[in-house]
Amino acid sequence: MAPLRALISAALLALALASAPATAGPVPTRSPSWAELSQADKQALSPLASEWDALDADRKQKWLTVAKRYPKMTPEEQQRMQQQMHAWTSLTPAQRDAARAQYKTMKKLPPEQQQRVQEKWQEYQQLPPEKRRELAASRPPSPPPATAPPAGAPAK
Repeated sequence: MAPLRALISAALLALALASAPATAGPVPTRSPSWAELSQADKQALSPLASEWDALDADRKQKWLTVAKRYPKMTPEEQQRMQQQMHAWTSLTPAQRDAARAQYKTMKKLPPEQQQRVQEKWQEYQQLPPEKRRELAASRPPSPPPATAPPAGAPAK
């Protein structure tokens, strides 16, 4: 259940990142190292510290955009954002790819359907832990990613 929760949180974080207001003009693709970040940026992005230097320039710029909004957030929003970053860093590359794919699927939905999905997620979050475990146990297993070879097929 925790991986599903992390995956959904990551998809919602990706949705929030994508809906961040665009800056005027092209965004520079400079790729600062962790050591080059300001103390404020390091504080906002602390869950990403261990993998920051391995991120590509575009991802760093997206995270820096989030960091710039961080001081304007309420303490609850700041805490939630950092929890979501922790959840993101705990995902495997395959789970991150799945979260990105889920985000792309969500973005294609009409706004009303996007709102319904978010409402359903909030309803789910309000359920007692035992009910969530019960629902997780009754959920059929997810199909393997399309890139995985069929069971028993030789690896290429």
